[in-house]
Amino acid sequence: MAVGFRVYTKIKRTDKAVVESFRGIPVANIGDQMGRISCIDTGIRPFAKGGILGVAVTVKVPPGDNLMIHKAIDMAEPGDVIVIDGEGCMNHSLGGDILYTYAKKKGIAGFIVDGCIRDIDAIEELNFPVYARGVNPNGPYKNGPGEVNVPVSIGGIVVTPGDVVCGDSDGVVIVKQADAAEVAVLGKKHAESEAEIFENIKKGTLNRDWVEKTIVNNGGEIIDDYYQG
Repeated sequence: MAVGFRVYTKIKRTDKAVVESFRGIPVANIGDQMGRISCIDTGIRPFAKGGILGVAVTVKVPPGDNLMIHKAIDMAEPGDVIVIDGEGCMNHSLGGDILYTYAKKKGIAGFIVDGCIRDIDAIEELNFPVYARGVNPNGPYKNGPGEVNVPVSIGGIVVTPGDVVCGDSDGVVIVKQADAAEVAVLGKKHAESEAEIFENIKKGTLNRDWVEKTIVNNGGEIIDDYYQG
């Protein structure tokens, strides 16, 4: 077996209806429902306006080589997100305007790149969601090795083929398939709860009693006096 240089062609994708149920829910609300430990490193940031939502097609590549990224794009289905573990390499880009134009034409939902990209002006004009760690004009090699549709590490988070990828201006959160249906429901409820909070702020009826209660319940002290030194 060619360990480190292989392609798995099949993905057990999260159900499309479950994926779509995340649309419109802020990444922050989703992440809050997952213990606040499932959002990727903030160093991986958006380079075009608009969010991202889809199913992960994963790619593991050596620094500065995008052969397997091209293979992943050829295999991907409309609505998939290409998630690339480029080991955070900052010396070469892993793709530019030609690659992203082709991916958009295929209906791919976007890219998450733990590495660099280039041609960012063209990417902005494409209005195509790409999140990356940085920009470098040096082009990629196309020799391999690499792997497609294996577990990868992106910005400190393990991503498995078929996981749900949600991104907005704040960043990206990864939702495991087994948790997706439950997290979508909880995330939506959380967003609705926040909408109620904003409404109470407008009305001047927001209850803030929880602040002092939390201090006291955790062993803190409220002293109705000046600091004495």
